[in-house]
Parts: sequence; C-alpha cells; structure tokens
Amino acid sequence: MSDGLQDCVLVVDDEFLIAETLGIQIRDMGLTVCGTASTAADAIAMAKAQRPRLVLMDVRLKGVGDGVDAALAIHEFVGSKVIFITGSREPAMVERINQDHPAAILYKPLFGRQLQTVVREVLARVDRA
Repeated sequence: MSDGLQDCVLVVDDEFLIAETLGIQIRDMGLTVCGTASTAADAIAMAKAQRPRLVLMDVRLKGVGDGVDAALAIHEFVGSKVIFITGSREPAMVERINQDHPAAILYKPLFGRQLQTVVREVLARVDRA
C-alpha cells in the first residue's frame, strides 16, 4: 500500500470477550487482525509497530488514558482510520471522540452485521482516497 499502512485491523477493547468477538467478526470478513490491546499505551505501541489500516477503538480502556487519547496519538504517528465503539452517548464524550475526526462511531451493543457494514464502508472510502 502506498500509504505505508498494512492491510490489517487493530482491535482495542479492555473487555477480553468483546475484543475476541470483534476479532472474530473481522476475520469472518476475510480481514486480518494484527493484534488486540486493552490499554491506550498498548494500542499506540501496537499501532506504531503494526501500522494497521483500521483500528476498532473502545473509548473506555484500562490504565492511563482512554481510547480518544490513543486514537489521537495513532492518527498523528501512524495515520490509521479509527472506528470508535462505545457504550457512552454522553455529549461530552461524543464531542471528545469527534476531536479525532473518526471514520465512524458505533454504539454498543452492536447488532447484526452493523460492524461489518461500517468496516466495509470505511475501507471503501480509504481505497478511493
């Protein structure tokens, strides 16, 4: 890829079962999961090492920093597109998420093929750019 990004998806969620479920859905689409992270620091480090095209980012993470902090750093250092997945609809949180120019925002719980549809749309936009 000319942008230097790898054709893989990084999954960031501090709940193991959710991260695994997201990973399964991504693999079912024929895409590669390049890793999973549960903290902002791990997400940033993994993104720098793996250079994923796409990051699925939970907002609330373990440790210092949240998903918005991680996404801002990943955007700056790597340039990956980020789809936020959050259970929070609080206006202040949505405003923070929008600081990063998200590729999309999905609200938990996800239903049916909602994730796959949004991932396909985001990747199609990236491919056209």
